[in-house]
Amino acid sequence: MKRYSVFAIAREALRHHMGWERAWASPEPKAAYDAIIVGAGGHGLATAYYLGKNHGITNVAIIEKGWLGGGNTGRNTTIIRSNYLQDPSAAIYEKSRSLYETLSQDLNYNVMFSPRGVMMLAQTHHEVRGYLRTQHANALQGVATEFISPARVKELCPILNIDGPRYPVLGALWQARGGTGRHDAVAWGYARACSDMGMHIIQNCEVKGVRSEGGKVTGVDTTKGFIGCKKLGMVVAGHSGQLAEMAGFRLPIEAVALQALVSEPIKPCMDVVVMANTVHGYMSQSDKGEMVIGGGTDGFNNYTQRGSFHHIEETLRALVETFPMLSRLKMLRQWGGIVDMTGDRSPLISKTPLGNCFINCGWGTGGFKAIPGSGWAMADLIARGEPGPLAEAFNMWRFKEGQFIDESVAAGVAH
Repeated sequence: MKRYSVFAIAREALRHHMGWERAWASPEPKAAYDAIIVGAGGHGLATAYYLGKNHGITNVAIIEKGWLGGGNTGRNTTIIRSNYLQDPSAAIYEKSRSLYETLSQDLNYNVMFSPRGVMMLAQTHHEVRGYLRTQHANALQGVATEFISPARVKELCPILNIDGPRYPVLGALWQARGGTGRHDAVAWGYARACSDMGMHIIQNCEVKGVRSEGGKVTGVDTTKGFIGCKKLGMVVAGHSGQLAEMAGFRLPIEAVALQALVSEPIKPCMDVVVMANTVHGYMSQSDKGEMVIGGGTDGFNNYTQRGSFHHIEETLRALVETFPMLSRLKMLRQWGGIVDMTGDRSPLISKTPLGNCFINCGWGTGGFKAIPGSGWAMADLIARGEPGPLAEAFNMWRFKEGQFIDESVAAGVAH
């Protein structure tokens, strides 16, 4: 694989850019692999990458029923933060945030990580108390956050209306080292690095069944035939329940659509990420000038990837109230992603009832920010067969045992 650099760009410019090679190969599947990862989104590709980088396991296939990064990885709003309340959540999200800081250098691919800072507005006294609690928890966890005043909020984001009309801004939880990244580039960078290690990325290859023998997985039936494996990793987000059913077990998750939209592009006016949970909307500005806007999940289970009018109305009403200058902007496009939600709004990174079969799902509305940390922890689980310190609390049996990791506010609403 050629290394990307300013010298490579100059060299190819002189050759009319005729020497660029494909970023990743598209081979036909082999008969068997040491490990198969089902799902070529960010989490699946990161899992494969860290299997190779951290554990030396490169005889790996990443199977995707559609195209690489075509699911939630390409349908999110790119927010990266780690200011979660519970210790296991803060640990894995902070690991992920720290990996994002050097990911472009590690992958030799610009993922456009932008540590512009993330603020979560407190617009009720209840939120003030909740964010102060989170600030103290983060201090004990080694996660750098602070609760800032309304004046500081206005200084960081001048276009924000802090005076109401329904809910004045009483302060905000601020994480200066949070930010955004380019969702597609994260998937492409991981894919390129995996392909360079000799892993097979197999697109348009849908899993139709999971085979086992003696209580252990032996491979998967796909639209391209049977593919054997010693270990199987399931990383398919909203379709985890269907894949688990093929393997003979049930998961404590449900699937719902999460919607988002972008405005027409405008000149730079906002260089932070703002989340407003009380009025329920959040926003940042992309490098192209679009205002990237998101709201909540649908109130019913579904697998749609479309937008809906009632979410436009609900979310934009909140955002226009918080950012009055947006009122005359036009919407450019809208979409939905299928997110998988657990009861405590925390993920599953777990062994399963089927031997040598492992699951990574349940990230709900916070999946993009977790990609590097999730892949790191899942690779550790697959390689060793037992969860490491990042994953051990996120096992699927915690619901039976009552050991919840309750992030219903930080993950279920604030994304």
